[in-house]
Amino acid sequence: MRKSFYHYLMKYRQPTAKDEITRFANSAYDDHSFPKQSGQYHEISSYLEMNGHYLESMSIFDMAWDQYQLEEKN
Repeated sequence: MRKSFYHYLMKYRQPTAKDEITRFANSAYDDHSFPKQSGQYHEISSYLEMNGHYLESMSIFDMAWDQYQLEEKN
């Protein structure tokens, strides 16, 4: 069974943000409305466009999404 994107992203959580993806993971964890069960690109990207004020750029999400796709494909 495939992990949700949120579940995948949580492996990057750290007490101190080391990079963009870690900051994204920490912020998504604090965002109680994040679509935690979704594995759908459009659902998550639409949510982040409207509510992802913590992302400096949507390219951070795209980079994390690409890694998610590569790792979850196997």
